[in-house]
Amino acid sequence: MEKDQTEKRVASVTRTTKETDIALTLNLDGSGQAQIHTGVGFFDHMLHSFARHGLFDLEVKVKGDLEVDTHHTIEDTGIVLGNAIRKAVGDKSGIARYGFWALPMDEALILCAVDLCGRPYLSYSLKLDREKVGDLETEMVREFFYAVSYGAAMNLHIKQMDGSNNHHIIEGAFKAFAKALEEAVRRDSRITGVLSTKGAL
Repeated sequence: MEKDQTEKRVASVTRTTKETDIALTLNLDGSGQAQIHTGVGFFDHMLHSFARHGLFDLEVKVKGDLEVDTHHTIEDTGIVLGNAIRKAVGDKSGIARYGFWALPMDEALILCAVDLCGRPYLSYSLKLDREKVGDLETEMVREFFYAVSYGAAMNLHIKQMDGSNNHHIIEGAFKAFAKALEEAVRRDSRITGVLSTKGAL
């Protein structure tokens, strides 16, 4: 039975621990609308960019132990976003599966490739030489994408081809990921079932 191609792919995920309380809703077939409240200003900006450039509707509300640092808030948000991506794509029937984007942002050029293969893996090579951008610890950028890749069970490659400004590099990575993911989840009427010789993803 063919799926209704107009059916919205929406997932809501909550996660509560002693460190964070997160509620997130993702619509893969949105228009780029976002309501983001994590308590970390620059991270909010990056999630807004992800939603806008991927044309995903995204609502995120996080209460985290920011009196400690941003680690739990950002990592756990990555886990929940990854889980929402995996839930929203469902059985992956009829989607492109792969996505690739090379995104320029001023002097920075970031490459991102995605495979919604069901096998988590992150390859990451951003060269960030500042401790923070705004209120975001730069080491948390890798932790976020690692958490997303494992939560979504996706192959995720993020490569810095050029760039020196940390803000541009990080924002370029979030936007490149958004565009690559948009390609990967795109429906293609030519694809019957899942795009795999194994018949399952």
